Amino acid sequence: MKTEVRSKIARAAVLTLLLSLFYACSKTEAPLPDQEKVGQFSIEFDNIVGEETLALESRVYKNAKGEPFRIKLLQYFISNIKVYKTDGSSYTVPQDSSYFLVNAADRTTRFTKVNVPEGDYSKIEFVIGVDSLRNTMPVEKRTGVLSFDAEEGHGGGMYWGWNSGYIFFKMEGYCDLISDDQQGDPTGNKQFKYHIGGFGGYSAPTINNIKTVTVDLKNAGTAQVRAGLRSNVHLFVDIMKVFNGPHNFSIVAHPNVMFSDYSVNIANNFPSLFTHDHTENFVKSEEEL
Repeated sequence: MKTEVRSKIARAAVLTLLLSLFYACSKTEAPLPDQEKVGQFSIEFDNIVGEETLALESRVYKNAKGEPFRIKLLQYFISNIKVYKTDGSSYTVPQDSSYFLVNAADRTTRFTKVNVPEGDYSKIEFVIGVDSLRNTMPVEKRTGVLSFDAEEGHGGGMYWGWNSGYIFFKMEGYCDLISDDQQGDPTGNKQFKYHIGGFGGYSAPTINNIKTVTVDLKNAGTAQVRAGLRSNVHLFVDIMKVFNGPHNFSIVAHPNVMFSDYSVNIANNFPSLFTHDHTENFVKSEEEL
């Protein structure tokens, strides 16, 4: 029986084939890009766990160590988006428009929507986390998802107040194998918590877990940005690789990792989470995605 993710891939393949046939048969080709115009561009962060769509609370997954776990909360910052054209030139999205908080409990947050000049883009770059400049700005200048206003931003839930700044990646859940002692979860609730951050410190050097991710779009579809339409790069974000990435670790051995040296190991796994599945070009409405 096919998993949900395989079904998504199959649907995407059919859609890509149909679009290819449509444009191949059409007498009019996509208009050439006009540098004076801008178009809508988005990156879609589709959270999965292995070969399954992420489901909070209810679904049990198993990591490479054979440990069963459930996820109850997942949030992470995406920022500093940069796009590269097929000719090698690049465009950096203005910082004020380039901070997003993906919340697994709210599917509408999976899109990072920006405007970029018309063009054909073969590579994208973004940061997992919040750069040092924004971490050190006066609080009143941290707007949008960086705001401490619960209705506008993260409401304080993605921030440490003590010399550490924003939490870049927060995941919490349950694993029945976690002990009830100080090494595990003394509350007896079998909870694990991974709150990963650290931008280098305000007044003294600290760990720096800001990670830049680069994704090549050539194999699964370049982004053709045109005014009046939208191009969407669909990425799968495999949360299983938090545990099973280049650094493979045990939940039982490390059930709670926050602002500690070990957090560097988990942050080093972040770039491996992202895979380009396909690109949807010339989108007229979000219902098409």
